[in-house]
Order: sequence, then structure tokens, then C-alpha cells
Amino acid sequence: MTNITGRVREAFRGDQRIDADALIDRLDAVRRFLTAVDGLLPDSDLVPAHTLVERAGTRLALSRDHTVVALAGATGSGKSSLFNALAQLELSPVGVRRPTTGVTHACVWGPLEGASRLLDWIGVLPRHRFVRESALDADDETALHGLILLDLPDFDSVQRSHRLEVDRLLGLVDQVIWVVDPQKYADRVIHDSYLREFHRHRDVTLVVLNQADRLSPAELPRVLDDLRRLLDTDGLTGVPLLSTTAIDPAGMVGLRGALERTVAERQAALRRLAGDVDSVVAGLDELVGSARPAGGPDDSAVDGLNRALAGAAGVPAVTEAVEQAYRHRAGAATGWPVVRGWRRLRPDPLRRLHLPGPSEDRADPAESLVAATSVPDPTAAQRSALGLAIRAVADRAATDLPAAWPGAVTSAARSRLGDLPDALDRTIAGTDLGLGRRPLWWRVVGGVQWLVTLAAVVGLGWLVLGYALRALGLPALDNPMVGQVPLPTLLLLGGLLAGLLVAALTRPVVRWAARRARARAEERLTAKVARVGEEYVLTPVRIVLGSYAQARDALRDAGRR
Repeated sequence: MTNITGRVREAFRGDQRIDADALIDRLDAVRRFLTAVDGLLPDSDLVPAHTLVERAGTRLALSRDHTVVALAGATGSGKSSLFNALAQLELSPVGVRRPTTGVTHACVWGPLEGASRLLDWIGVLPRHRFVRESALDADDETALHGLILLDLPDFDSVQRSHRLEVDRLLGLVDQVIWVVDPQKYADRVIHDSYLREFHRHRDVTLVVLNQADRLSPAELPRVLDDLRRLLDTDGLTGVPLLSTTAIDPAGMVGLRGALERTVAERQAALRRLAGDVDSVVAGLDELVGSARPAGGPDDSAVDGLNRALAGAAGVPAVTEAVEQAYRHRAGAATGWPVVRGWRRLRPDPLRRLHLPGPSEDRADPAESLVAATSVPDPTAAQRSALGLAIRAVADRAATDLPAAWPGAVTSAARSRLGDLPDALDRTIAGTDLGLGRRPLWWRVVGGVQWLVTLAAVVGLGWLVLGYALRALGLPALDNPMVGQVPLPTLLLLGGLLAGLLVAALTRPVVRWAARRARARAEERLTAKVARVGEEYVLTPVRIVLGSYAQARDALRDAGRR
């Protein structure tokens, strides 16, 4: 029952009025769709939408007071005879030679000036324009004022230019009257190539069986019934079907009445454009569908991207250098002062990577930026892993999207791939690795080392002085005793042993602290690298997903009647 009701509603939709403001809103929605998908979908898929927006805007701007109706038909259908009969003038040539109509003729009911701009846009030459105004008509033609009737070339002409002209004009007119004759009304060309394509324009389509006088009273109903069956098969259920004969004025009453109603309603142009919007929306629907994408790729894909970026950026090499640098600097600060100078001769591990050295550490990471680091270039395996991670991000983000969009998402994810190496290098160079301040315990241990070293030096000096005095025969120094050990000897040996003991006790603490420094640096570098991934990979992907959502919403609005 629902399907039957829907078909009935469709069949009589031509009786419904189209609100001009609502139609303009639908056209604006198509414009929003085109803006959202600009550069993301193939231009070939968007040609009908661009054409609609351009044509609709021009048609509405030119004139809403005129109705452009085209007579279209095959060779010998008699449409030129109908054209002349409606105009009651011999305007379009009628003859035996085929095709007779080679160019479009136009007849305007009412002043020609008001229709000239519209005819210029349609492309009817001025010498083929005629005005249906006569003082002898009195008010007989008033009901058709505002009508622009076109006699189109034959669409089955042997001259290809005629068919191209027909196809062009069929996209511009407000209403089409298809003229068929009893001999060729079932011809496949008109049904397959034209009538079936107009199923979304039922509101502005009318079919005329011309030359009805050639049929007997018994044959005419059978032919009309067969033609109605063919029209229903073409999807033109409910389209008006009339029989006409140009040689008898009585045979034109129904067609003229239909034209008068069309002109009086001033709805044909709006209905035609509404049908065009329906056609465009139907064609674009498969490009958008109804899926509602997530805001971006899932967490597992993002984590995989961050790991791949960290590997390509050389984070493992930098964090290892941080650990080594911590040990190097801690040894220089807490080691035995006698060998500290030797340690300083060895290069700092971070300096080998062109990262901040001992004298270059700053609390503000922006102050420690350098032009480039010497972090090793990513290996082939790391580059491959990064490419796979980016592809995974795109694939996860494009899940459930229509077939036209995953390619756009992948292109967006890879759009800044060439900029990633420099961005990662700048990030590594500009990250505060946490080695800018010396821990307090370094100073304490360093101070202890200086004290025990000073004690050893004092003891050594005391002993050397005593030996020197004895060698010169001078009175020897009275060395105080600590138990059984002279004080100078105790100072010397105690200072040396204390220095070694402090170094031995400090070494595992340094290793533990170095590992912690490495972990902190890894955490900071990973966070900074993740920001690069967000900016260079995830943000472009989310922009495309946002464009998809905008396009989907715009197309939904465009589909609302």
C-alpha cells in the first residue's frame, strides 16, 4: 500500500506548487556541496551539478514572467505543423523533404522586448524569433501572454548538429511537449534516449499523439492505451497524454488549454529546475551516501603512526645519546677532580648529533633551536613503516565512506609527506631534552670529591715536605699520629680511598638517573613528534572528513522538496 501511495503522489506532483525561496535554498545547498567537495572528488562527476548551478542562477535572473515551452519530436511527427497551428501563423517551414526543421524557431506571446534576453541565453537567432501580437486578435491570445514556444530541430535528423542542438536546448527549456505520430510512437530512440531520461521531469513533460486524424475512431483509443503503457514503462506515470491534429482547430483545444494552464501557473520554470535538482541529487547520492564518519582514525592507528614517526625522526638514537650524555656530564661533575679534565676532552654525545651540549642547554626550548641535526636518516625499513602507518590512518578514517572518498582521505594523509622529514628534524632540534639544569646532588658529590681530593693533596704535600727537610738535614716535622698511622699518610691514603669509594657508590646512581633522563626525553620527544603527526597527517585527514560531513548534509538539504 505504501508503494502504491507513493506512485500516486509522484503521478500528481505536477499539481503541487514549487516555492521559489525553497528552490533557491536547494540550489544553495548544491553550491555548498560543490564547495565542500572542491578538489576532493573527480571533476567529471561534478559537471551536472556545476551546470545546474550556473543554468539555474541565470534562468531565474533573466525572467520569471516567461515560460519557455519546446516542441520536440522525430522527423515527420508534425511538430512544426503544431507550432504553426498554435501560433495561427506560418512561422516554421513545413514540407515533404526531411528534415524540414533545421534551426530552432521561437514564437513569443506578448512583447518581444521582455523575452529577448531569455532568447539570447537560449540561443535562438533574432531572425528566427516571431511575436504573436495582432490588433485583430483582441483578447483572444491574452491567456498565452508570457509563453515562448520553440520548434526544435528533429532529434533523429541525419545531421548530427541537429541532434546536438536538440540536446542542448532540452537542458534549458522550462517544459517539453513530446510530439509523436501514429507510425513511430513506439520508436526505441525516443523512448530509450529521451523520454526515459525525463522521468525526473514528469512535472514539466507532456506527450502529444499528433496526426490523430489518420486513425479511425476505433484505433485511436487502442493506440493511446499502448502509448500510455510505454510511457509508464519509461517512468512517466501520470504525464498528460493528448491527441491532436493540426488540420482541425478542434483537435488543438486540449493542447492549447494545457499551455494556457502552464502559462497561468508560472510554475514551469520552477518545476523544471526542481526536477534538475532531483536529477543532480540522485546522481550525486552514490558519491556521498548516508554514512556518518568518525572524527578521525582510531587510537590504535594513531599510536602506530606516532611510533613510526618516532622511528623515522630518530628518537631512539636521540634518547640513547641523552642517556650517554647524562652519564658523561654526571661523571664530569661527580668524578675524581684529577680525571675530570680528561673527561672534558671527550665530546659530549649530544654534540655529535648537533643537539644542545653542556653550554647550550636552555630552559626555553625555543632558544635551543639549531638549523638541522645530525640524527641518522631513517632506514628503508623505517620509511616503509611510516608509509604503512599513514596508509593505516587513512584506511581506518575512511571506513564506511562511499567509494569516491577513501582516495581523497589517503591523498590528504600523504599530502604533506614531503615536508615531514624537515618538520621532524626541527622538532627534535627544538625539544628540551631535560638536561639543562645540573641536579643538586651532583654539586654535593662534586663538593665531597673536592674535599677528599684536597685532603689527599694536603697529606701528600705534608709528606713531601717532611722528606725534603730530612734530606736537607733540617729538623723533621712532628707528624701527629692517629692511632698507629701518621696524619699526613692518613690524609693521603684516606683521601684517595674516599674518592674511589664515592665514585664507586655514585656510579650505579648515575646509571639509574641516566635511564630516568632517557625516559623523560623519550616522553617529551614522542609528544612533540605526535604533534607533528597531528599537524601533517591527522589534521588534513580530519579536514577531508569534515568536508564529507558538510557535503552529506548539503546534499540532504538539496534533496528536500
